[in-house]
Amino acid sequence: MSLAASAGVEIAVIPVAGLGTRMLPASKAIPKEMLPIMDKPMIQMVAEEAVRAGIRHIIFVTHMAKTAIENHFDRNPELEDVLAEKGKQALLQSVKDVLPAGVTFSAVRQGAALGLGHAIACARALVDGRSFAVLLPDVLIDCSGEDEDLGRMIRRHLETGAGQIMVTPVPRERVQDYGTVALSREEEGDEDDGALITGIVEKAPAAEAPSNLAVVGRYVFSAQIFPALEALEPGVGGEMQLTDAIARQLQDEPLHAYLMQGQTFDCGSKLGWLEANLHFGLKHPECGKGLHALMARLCGENDAS
Repeated sequence: MSLAASAGVEIAVIPVAGLGTRMLPASKAIPKEMLPIMDKPMIQMVAEEAVRAGIRHIIFVTHMAKTAIENHFDRNPELEDVLAEKGKQALLQSVKDVLPAGVTFSAVRQGAALGLGHAIACARALVDGRSFAVLLPDVLIDCSGEDEDLGRMIRRHLETGAGQIMVTPVPRERVQDYGTVALSREEEGDEDDGALITGIVEKAPAAEAPSNLAVVGRYVFSAQIFPALEALEPGVGGEMQLTDAIARQLQDEPLHAYLMQGQTFDCGSKLGWLEANLHFGLKHPECGKGLHALMARLCGENDAS
């Protein structure tokens, strides 16, 4: 196990510099990461997931048009004063506790949209040689119980020293939409126990994909990934792909597949964002019952028509 791994994983890199074209026109002036899931921006939900897993410092890899994200995680004394004066204590706590005490954030700019691999490489100086998690902000994961996926991935990294990549099975006809992994032959079907990854490709046609195990959007790496990231050349879509860096890193460091236990939502698409709102909305303490009744009424009206 590396010294970095033995010290724990308290840093998360969240790349938020993308233009969010799949959510246009909503994302024209508002970062897609700030679009709400009920009453929380989805970037806050991702940050809360990281904090529950033990992360204490979040690095946003951002863009000049994404200052709303930094503002959201900063204090707003004027708003806090107004809420305090009006006695709205619950709302006051909700805006003060966007990040809990003891958790900090930094922002580093990605000067050009050169891909996910390049975005993560931009955080190297702030990571400073330590192990770290990567969370893609348009992927939400809902885990039942207290033992969430990201926390389990971090523990496995600390136990083994191996990087962790979250995967989930997808229908064969959809593998071309994802990065997919190959597992060592003797460990195939055992990815939930940390099967060794032997290969990874980005958006390969179904006939060429090594498996139907799709990469979900959660990773735990040692800092040894950075040389591979910085050696990247343009790949699929003309971008510097994280998948290509992982494929290079497999030659020097073991990486394990972690089979996702929770439920995932692709909030980078309009339908996925709507599905997430319905899913989390039904669990919302204020709106859940009302939303359930509304959905039942609408379904009844559609059936009647």
